[in-house]
Amino acid sequence: MPEIMNVKELLAYQKGAIVSKTLVEKETGTVTLFAFDQEQALSEHTAPFDALVQVTDGRAEIRIAGEPHQVGEGEMLIMPANKSHALKALTPFKMMLTMIRAGKKQK
Repeated sequence: MPEIMNVKELLAYQKGAIVSKTLVEKETGTVTLFAFDQEQALSEHTAPFDALVQVTDGRAEIRIAGEPHQVGEGEMLIMPANKSHALKALTPFKMMLTMIRAGKKQK
């Protein structure tokens, strides 16, 4: 039976930490919630697939190919495949990350 969930309440902040919870894990992609305490960060890395960041609380700076983007609650940003990206929480910050692993359809 489907369950209605409150995205903001599914994951609690932890002092000085980054917490994550995977909601969907399929061959074609994943949906993962993250909660970052202020100043917590993910170092620069790349992924072979597009990822959609949906901010559910707070503010963060996401750098894509060296270009900074400040995002806040209610905003979203696509991180393109194979482009370097990094993230730093400017305030306590929560996001839902949707990673799409499926390739383009063949014509």
